[in-house]
Amino acid sequence: MIGILIIAHGTLGDSLIHCANHVFGGTQPRLQQFGVAVQDDPVALLPQVREIIEGLDDGGGVLVLTDMYGATPSNIACRLVEPGRVECVAGVNLPMLVRAITYRNDPLEALAEKALSGGQDGVIHITSCPFRQNGDK
Repeated sequence: MIGILIIAHGTLGDSLIHCANHVFGGTQPRLQQFGVAVQDDPVALLPQVREIIEGLDDGGGVLVLTDMYGATPSNIACRLVEPGRVECVAGVNLPMLVRAITYRNDPLEALAEKALSGGQDGVIHITSCPFRQNGDK
């Protein structure tokens, strides 16, 4: 099973994991987050994050999800990428995380693509609601 690590600003990763556990009805294994604060030095955090990755990797690799490309969390994540062992996708959202958890038994590269498509496909402009009742405003 592929491990999943969310590296994000503040408590975003913790909140996403909480939501995913709600969706799946329980705590998901090999799923962790690492929150980055404003004052954190990305280089100083690398040893801690590498240790987390080692703990998450049972031989299938680790998918790192990060919040915003170009920001400190993704700058940390990009230093961890090892094709075939550690893959990274930026722009994490709940649909992306749910898709990653659902397909985490696929090969790592395929999982990264599933996560990417889940994140993109989960962003929808809602213009009407099929569940709307006659009395709803």
